[in-house]
Amino acid sequence: MVSAHFGRAPEFTFVTIENNKVIKKEVFPNPGHTLGNIPEFVKKHGANCMISSGMGPRAIDFFHKFGINVITGANGDIDSVIKTYIEGNLTTKESPCQPGGGKGYGIDKIHTEADDEHEHHHS
Repeated sequence: MVSAHFGRAPEFTFVTIENNKVIKKEVFPNPGHTLGNIPEFVKKHGANCMISSGMGPRAIDFFHKFGINVITGANGDIDSVIKTYIEGNLTTKESPCQPGGGKGYGIDKIHTEADDEHEHHHS
């Protein structure tokens, strides 16, 4: 299932698509939610698009800095979301990400000094 908050997802699924078909699917554990860490991790694995349910604006900016497109508001099982993406019908919807959202699920966030500087504490 697509995690409600990308930063606390226990794992990330990387999908390689060629000619509108999934040719490879790999799952990696979450490297930990620190400022800019996950976008760098995603880029390192060659992804050019990040699909999630919830994501704050700061996180979206980090993904964009790495040249990674972001689609938010996705939900459901991963295979269905991938199918919708391949069909060209997956579009960004409002992120359900709210301050404090996702607590108690998946990877707990590591608090950083950067968090103290922003009101949106979980992106």
